[in-house]
Amino acid sequence: MAVVKQFSVEDQNSRIGHSECSGVIRAIEVDGEKFIQIDTYGSKDREFQNKLSQSLRLTEGAFNQLKKLGEEHF
Repeated sequence: MAVVKQFSVEDQNSRIGHSECSGVIRAIEVDGEKFIQIDTYGSKDREFQNKLSQSLRLTEGAFNQLKKLGEEHF
C-alpha cells in the first residue's frame, strides 16, 4: 500500500488503452489521521478476478490536490 501526500502534475496525452477494473473508495481513519483510500480489483481477464490489486491512501492535502485537478480538467 502506498500513502500519497502530494502529487506532481505532468502533461501526458496517452493513447494507450487500459483494461477496466472495479474500484472501491473508503473513508478511513488510522491512528487519528484521516485518509481517502482507493482500492482496485482485478479485471475480468485476470486469473483471480475480484482480487485486490492496488491500494492508495491519500492524505487530505493529496485528496484536495487531486480534486482541484479533476475540477479543472473536467
